[in-house]
Amino acid sequence: MVKHQPLQVYEKQVFVSFVTGIYGCRWKRYQRSQDDSSRWECTWFVILCSSFLLLLFWAYFWLVAQNDFNEFNWSVYNRSGEWKDETIPILASTTVGFSYITFLLILALFHISLGQQLNLYWVHKIGVLAMLLTTISGVISVDDIWGDEWDIILVSLQSTAPFLHIGALTTVTAISWLVAGYVVRRERSNFQVMMLLIYMVILLTVYLAPLTFTCPCIMDRHSLGLRPDVIGRRGAPMVAPENTMVSFNRALQYGASSLEADVTISVDGVPFLMRDRTLKRTTDVSKVFPARQYDDASFFNWTEIRSLNAGQWFLESDPYWTVETLTARDRSRIGNQTVCSLVEMLRLASKANSSALLKVRRPPPEHPRYRTWFMDTLWAVQKAGITQKRVTWTPDTDRGRVRGLQQTANEKLSVEEIKQRGLTSLTLHYSKATTKDIEEYLANNVSVTVYPVNEPWLYSILWCSGVPSVSSDAPQVLRKVPYPIWLMSRNAYRFIWITSDLVSIAVVIGIFGFQKWRMRGMQNYNPEQIMLSAVTRRSSRDVNIMKEKLIISELNNGLSSTEELCLYPENGYATYSHGDLSH
Repeated sequence: MVKHQPLQVYEKQVFVSFVTGIYGCRWKRYQRSQDDSSRWECTWFVILCSSFLLLLFWAYFWLVAQNDFNEFNWSVYNRSGEWKDETIPILASTTVGFSYITFLLILALFHISLGQQLNLYWVHKIGVLAMLLTTISGVISVDDIWGDEWDIILVSLQSTAPFLHIGALTTVTAISWLVAGYVVRRERSNFQVMMLLIYMVILLTVYLAPLTFTCPCIMDRHSLGLRPDVIGRRGAPMVAPENTMVSFNRALQYGASSLEADVTISVDGVPFLMRDRTLKRTTDVSKVFPARQYDDASFFNWTEIRSLNAGQWFLESDPYWTVETLTARDRSRIGNQTVCSLVEMLRLASKANSSALLKVRRPPPEHPRYRTWFMDTLWAVQKAGITQKRVTWTPDTDRGRVRGLQQTANEKLSVEEIKQRGLTSLTLHYSKATTKDIEEYLANNVSVTVYPVNEPWLYSILWCSGVPSVSSDAPQVLRKVPYPIWLMSRNAYRFIWITSDLVSIAVVIGIFGFQKWRMRGMQNYNPEQIMLSAVTRRSSRDVNIMKEKLIISELNNGLSSTEELCLYPENGYATYSHGDLSH
C-alpha cells in the first residue's frame, strides 16, 4: 500500500492570515473556516456597524461644532465654575475610537469578501461595546448640557450635503460587491431576497437624495450679494482677552466694521464690559478680593473693578491655543490689560468710524442702579461722543427712552411685530435664520445680523443667503474668506448629480454581472480541472476552496473504497492509485 499525502494543496495566504489574525486572533490555517458565520457573530457584526454609524455621526457633529467651541466651554464653566477646554479630551477620544472601529469594520468586510467566517476576538468585543456605550453616554450628556447645538447638523448640511452625497454614493456602490457576492449564490433563501431589497432601497434613496437638498451656494454667480460685514464679538477674543481694549483694537485691525460688547452696570453707575455674572474667570478677583470672587460683578464699584487685571488669565489658560503665536510685545500688552469701560470702547469705535452693538445686562432688583441703568448707559454714549445712529440697543426694556439709538432684538419676530416695536434690525442665532426668513426681512428693509459665525463654511452659506452682517469671535479667520468656499450653478450641480448616479448604476450592474459569471464558473469546476490547477501552481482563492470541497465530493461519489486520489505538493504531481498500483 502506497502512503499518500493529505488531499489539500496549501499555499501561503499572508493577507488572509493578517486579516483573520487581527480581527479574530486566528493566525493558523486550521483555525479558519469558509463556513457561514454563526448568528452570534452576525449579531456582533451588526453591533460593529451600529458603533461605526454612531461614531460617524458623533465625529461629524464635533467637526461642524467647532464653530461653537467657545459656547460649549462657557456652558460647562457655568455648571462647574472652572474654565477648561473640555473639547480636547472629547476630540482625542473620538478620533481614537472612530479610527479603531473603522479599522475593525474594514477587516470584517474583508472577511466577507474573502469568504472567511466572522469570529471577532473577545478583546475587540469588549472594545466595541465600550466605544458604543461611551458614545451613547456622550450623546446623552451633550443633549443635557448643550441640547440646542444639534441644530448645527442641519445647518451644516446646507454646505456639506453635495459632498456627503458623493461620499455616500461611492460607499454604497462599493458595497455592491459584497451584496452581489452574497445574493448570487447557488442556494436561494428569503434572507437573500430581503438583503437585495434593502440594498436597492438604500441605493435608490442615495440616488434621489439631492432632491431634498437646500444649499444656498447652488446659485448663479451674478446673483451673489455683497460680502457680509463682520462684527467683532467682544473684539477678537481668540487672539486677545475678550472685552478688552487690545481685543477691540485687534478686531478693527482684522477688518471688523463694528464692535459688539456685553455691558454691566457697576454699583456706582459706571457701565463696564463683562460677559460673565462674576469676575472670577476673566480677572484676578480671586487674588485681590478672594472673599468676593463669587459675587455679582455689578456689586463692585468702578474703582475696585479698575484695580483688577483682565489679561493675565488669557496668557495663563490659553483658551484658544493662540498664545504661542503672540510676540513678546503683544504678551506684555495683554498682561497689563484692565477691565474696559463702555466709554473707552465707544470712543475707539468713534475714532475708527465704526459702529457698536450693545448687549446690556440689567442689574438685579436689589442693585442701587436698578431703575436708572439705562440712563447710565445713555450717559456713557453721550460722553463717548459717538453718533447715536451708530449705536445699536439690544435690550427689550425701556426702548421708548432710548429712541435715538438703533433698535434690535435677539429673537425671531414677524415683520408685523418688528414694525410695532419700532425695530430696524434683528440679531439672530444662525440656527434661527433660514434663507426664506432672511429674504423676507430684507424685502421689508429689516437688517439681519447672524451670530456666532466663526467658521468659513458657515460664513459662506450666510453670504450666499444674502445676510448683511455677521457677529464673530474670529474676525481673523473670516478675513481670509474673500469669496464663498464653494459656489456652483444649478445646471452644473444637476450635471454632476445625474452623471455620478449613472456611473454608479453602471458600476453596480457590472459588479452584479461579474459576480454571477464568477459564481457560475466556480460551480462548473470539476476535480480534473482542480488537479490541473495544482500541477500548474495557479494561485486562485476560488480554486483552493474547491480543492477542499469538490475533491472530497468526487471521492465520495465517484471512487471506490480501494481508489485514492492524491496531490503531492512537494513534487507538483497529482497521482491516482488503485490498491497497490500507483500511476
